[in-house]
Amino acid sequence: MKAVVIGGGTMGAGIVHLLLAHGHEVTLAEADAERAEQGRRAVRQSLDKAQAKGKLADADAVFANLATGALPADAELVVEAVPENVPLKQKVLGDAAQRCPDAVLASNTSSLSISEIAAGLPGERVLGMHFFNPVPVQQLVEVVHHDGVDPANVAKVRGWAEEMGKTVIEVRDSPGFATSRLGVAVGVEAIRMLEEGVATAADIDTGMKLGYRWPMGPLELTDLVGLDVRLAIAEHLAEQLGPRFEPPALLREKVARGELGRKTGQGFFTW
Repeated sequence: MKAVVIGGGTMGAGIVHLLLAHGHEVTLAEADAERAEQGRRAVRQSLDKAQAKGKLADADAVFANLATGALPADAELVVEAVPENVPLKQKVLGDAAQRCPDAVLASNTSSLSISEIAAGLPGERVLGMHFFNPVPVQQLVEVVHHDGVDPANVAKVRGWAEEMGKTVIEVRDSPGFATSRLGVAVGVEAIRMLEEGVATAADIDTGMKLGYRWPMGPLELTDLVGLDVRLAIAEHLAEQLGPRFEPPALLREKVARGELGRKTGQGFFTW
């Protein structure tokens, strides 16, 4: 399969890694040459780590299937992984729709409306393909469909994801889909509990890990996702679904101080 990934940040680089590791040809599209090179370096580092851990036989051979530059007209799949902004996503997918006339157009959004993103685009080709960080490791892919999508395209995406070893859940387009809606609900409540002094961050997380068999507690997970990302999703869900998703003051304060989690070295825990 020939695939295009638009956006070479953390998620985009992870999606490129996954596609390359399963034998697909990938074009990484970025806003400019400098960002494209940064994305290539991130992918290369990720592949090298996988090889060092014995999860990949030949990083050089796999990396050779990565290109940058013009989008191939015969691409079968386009995945956008740009920032969570509907007009931006519409712009990059609209451009891809013209350049790749037969490709399925997938958004990696974690909470934005797929129906809204699809407006003005060939909606039968547009769906959500929500990966989880780190993409090469996390098993789940959330496929989000709206009323206008061609079921054949949903089936294609499910097949590709399963061929790459992922487990797929299908979700109707709704605010936060299934995973972000539930994850944020628990996450913001954990932050409120910390804010109220109910328990320490470590004890809240241990309670969920041991009591409910979560592999990672909700506060550690927020640090991994990024407090700024979680705040943006919570604000969106509060707007769409009501005050039960209203971000706690502690979350806003930490984001304002630049305590964004693992990527800055400080969130609810010190990294």
